[in-house]
Amino acid sequence: MEHTEHTGQTTMQTIAKAAQKKMAPGKPATMQDYIKRMEGEIAKALPSVITPERFTRITLSALSTSQTLQQCTPSSFLGAMMTAAQLGLEPNTPLGQAYLIPYKNHGKLECQFQLGYKGLIDLAYRSGEVATVQAHTVYEKDVFEYELGLEPKLRHVPAQGDRGEPLYFYAMFRTKSGGFGFEVMSVEEVRGHAQQYSKAFGNGPWKTNFEEMAKKTVLKKTLKYAPLKTEFARGLGADGTIHTELREDMYSLPDETYIEAEVLVDGETGEVLENP
Repeated sequence: MEHTEHTGQTTMQTIAKAAQKKMAPGKPATMQDYIKRMEGEIAKALPSVITPERFTRITLSALSTSQTLQQCTPSSFLGAMMTAAQLGLEPNTPLGQAYLIPYKNHGKLECQFQLGYKGLIDLAYRSGEVATVQAHTVYEKDVFEYELGLEPKLRHVPAQGDRGEPLYFYAMFRTKSGGFGFEVMSVEEVRGHAQQYSKAFGNGPWKTNFEEMAKKTVLKKTLKYAPLKTEFARGLGADGTIHTELREDMYSLPDETYIEAEVLVDGETGEVLENP
């Protein structure tokens, strides 16, 4: 790749310029080639929590699981990848931290960044203010009790063996200073909330792994009351966004999502499934 002068340019502007050259007519390449050629510039924007080699390996692995993901516009894929990089999360791995999901958006296939509930927990711990953050499913044979009011209580004893069907989802946090908070939502409440607020309800992870998305929903509600830093809120705001521009601060870009159709993703493994 040609060396680009950095005078008067930010790292992201350099990447954007290289991306535009890469997409120019007469220079066809696979998405894998695109990522590999951009590796040097991408490395300059990565946070210290993840090495360039590991991040590139993860993204190439994600691409290898699906022809559909490879068909996304390079600009949207790079935007989702950079969002994950700046948050220090690994997309489309069994860790379930984040996902790069293909959407039919504005008439073309674009890549959307989505937080997994485990990524949400990771961001909360990184804030340095909380000692414990958890999210759980309550099944019909479990012992489960909770009280609100001036002396809130939460008790959950999982049943042994067959626990039955899911009834509730809850999330809790405890701060290092001893404060705590929790939220409880029934299956019906989660479905209602998702139908009202999620553009992708009924598809993608909501269809392939409802419990994971339910935990993420109740975690979001719970952590609104936790004393977390601004960085956490910015990461939360990046959830479910599509960006085709590049900036040093990806969180400042407006979301370009207008979902027409979605490609299914296995929420447990991170595997991108082909559009049925």
